[in-house]
Amino acid sequence: MFRPLSIFIGLRYTRAKRRNHFISFISLTSMLGIALGILVLITVLSVMNGFDREIEKRVFGMAPAITVSSGVSYITNWQNVEKIIRKVPKVTSTAPFVSGEALLTNSEFVQPVMMSGIDPRQEPKLASKIIVGQLSSLTPQSFGIVLGEELAGRLEANVGDKLMVMIPQVSLSPAGVIPRSKRFTVTGIFRAGSGFGFDLALAFINISDAQKLFQLGNSVTGIHVNTTDFYAAPAISQQLENILGPSARVSNWTNQFGAIFHAVSIEKKMMFYILLLIIAVAVFNMVSSLVMVVNDKEADIAILRTFGATPPMIMRIFMVQGSIIGLTGTLLGIIGGVVLASNVTELVKWIESLFQVQFLSSAVYWVDYLPSELQWLDVLEISFSALFLSFIATLYPAWRASRIEPVEALRYE
Repeated sequence: MFRPLSIFIGLRYTRAKRRNHFISFISLTSMLGIALGILVLITVLSVMNGFDREIEKRVFGMAPAITVSSGVSYITNWQNVEKIIRKVPKVTSTAPFVSGEALLTNSEFVQPVMMSGIDPRQEPKLASKIIVGQLSSLTPQSFGIVLGEELAGRLEANVGDKLMVMIPQVSLSPAGVIPRSKRFTVTGIFRAGSGFGFDLALAFINISDAQKLFQLGNSVTGIHVNTTDFYAAPAISQQLENILGPSARVSNWTNQFGAIFHAVSIEKKMMFYILLLIIAVAVFNMVSSLVMVVNDKEADIAILRTFGATPPMIMRIFMVQGSIIGLTGTLLGIIGGVVLASNVTELVKWIESLFQVQFLSSAVYWVDYLPSELQWLDVLEISFSALFLSFIATLYPAWRASRIEPVEALRYE
């Protein structure tokens, strides 16, 4: 019976001009504080999502989800192993490879690399990273090599240049024991992006050329496994270990890069809780504002009580009033946060061009711009957290209002 009346009076108190301007000022600052906290929180989490996306793009674009190798030496019957792996659910494709350490020389320039022999037809992710030349140029017997952009810069090598490749194996000759070496022609350059050293540490050749260079015959070092869900790689790795037995060594991307993603996830959670304190401070101001409103409305409360209003009804009146302040601040914060998060990249670029400065350098960070990715799940979590805190903040002032005795309140009126 009293519920609609409680809402009506609560809304009326919110709209009415207060005689005490200080109370109005405190309520306004509480509302703006909630809005500002939500705006900052949405923007910061969106920027962190943007950095997370850039890391995923670089790692997932180059690193295989799962790698299967032999725990002893090389895989000789890799075709049969491939057939077994492809039967596992969520496995999309496999690609054999040969890898080993090598030393590249071009005139007086020398650079160590991890040499990988691949089948270009089975490496579509790498093909999309080629910026000069083509990955398909790595044909058998051609002895072509594809370098990372930074590695090519260190060696001052371009497409068409000849490089000497030396590996830590020896050959017997009339001159004695000498390192095994082979001359390769640069046929392509790829760019994976800065941050993880792919462009400096990796070089690719055809798998048959690698088998000859490392004298493996028909054996391979291992098999790359791609999955439908990159984040399901640990579970799929466990399945492969159970199927292939102890002779196989199964690793996944989390063994090398998992710590980075875990650190980013922890940092995002901690930033959420830290910035939530901004909203908590604004909510604390709302508590003090509502307490002063209750003190200001003691006579009104007493009159309502004499007309039959119950303590729960009085409590709901001020809960509605506080909830309106929290809801308005939340809506303003969501609108401002979504707009800012959606345009923060362009805004930072405009500031950089205006003042001729660069806030982010690719030499330090993974990108040279401020990335942002708005996720609506974050917006919902922030909104519900702000509304929950606002609701909690109304309980004490509303309870205090419900405890006012009409006789005591009207004694000095």
